[in-house]
Amino acid sequence: MPKILYSKDHEYIRVDGDTGIVGITDYAQSQLGDVVFVELPLIGKNVDKGAEAAVVESVKAASGVNAPVSGEVIEINRALEETPAVVNEDPAGKGWFMKLKLSNPSELDALMDEAAYGAYVQTLG
Repeated sequence: MPKILYSKDHEYIRVDGDTGIVGITDYAQSQLGDVVFVELPLIGKNVDKGAEAAVVESVKAASGVNAPVSGEVIEINRALEETPAVVNEDPAGKGWFMKLKLSNPSELDALMDEAAYGAYVQTLG
């Protein structure tokens, strides 16, 4: 069963073995508003933990999507290029951004589980 972990920047990673699917949380998409454009990384790109890996633009603002862990982009969700609103409709399901092959699985230890992330979001008001 994949485990889902969260960053303080409101990205999630659904980890299954040595790969992880990355997207933004429901909280993040609700703060952004209607998503109108998504810029995804190139397959084969190596991303560093905390570095911008993708860009999401909404009617309110453009925002970077940071990699919650380091890894190589092995797949991207091309459907978002055609229908970026999927990020609003199903952020933790069909609205994922990229799949990473983890280069340093120990980085997962710094992320929050669902309960900790929920408590963190509560502190944001």
